[in-house]
Amino acid sequence: MILPIRAFGDAVLRKHCHEIDKNYPGLQELVANMFDTMESAHGIGLAAPQIGLDIRLFIVDLSPLAEDEDYEDIADELKDFRKVLINAKILEETGEEWKFNEGCLSIPDVREDVKRHETIVIEYYDENFVKHTDTFSDMRARVIQHEYDHIEGILFTDHLSSLKKKLVKGKLMKISQGEVAVNYKMRFPK
Repeated sequence: MILPIRAFGDAVLRKHCHEIDKNYPGLQELVANMFDTMESAHGIGLAAPQIGLDIRLFIVDLSPLAEDEDYEDIADELKDFRKVLINAKILEETGEEWKFNEGCLSIPDVREDVKRHETIVIEYYDENFVKHTDTFSDMRARVIQHEYDHIEGILFTDHLSSLKKKLVKGKLMKISQGEVAVNYKMRFPK
């Protein structure tokens, strides 16, 4: 089932999310619905707050990037990179910070350069509640950091300089008021 994505201004996007356990009701269906929702919006990551749930759950699927010539040097790593991360905790961020132009399904039509570390060590549970501790670099680390921010109540626009924040303020206001055209289901703040 395709769910509406919460737009900038929705209070759930600012919540520090709580952990869940393996008995969370309808977990497998929720994960399937999140993948359907993300794919219908042509995204590569989606966090539970973006569909209105303040739980520590996010998904990523970087396989669409494997076809992009910009990522041909890591295409093999990206083509099968589809993950569910539950109760994630970043243990370490290392390497040089690098800028990349980011966007967000909850903040359509806004893209800005954001600095993030090139490598992370993250602990999480998968959809079967098997615990993992993995190290990721490159786009894998970047997308995970972006989605991890969501479960911490942080948006990519929070990483912008004061000047950049002022420049996008008008666009953000319009999004929060529903004055944006998107080709996927969205729910705007009331």
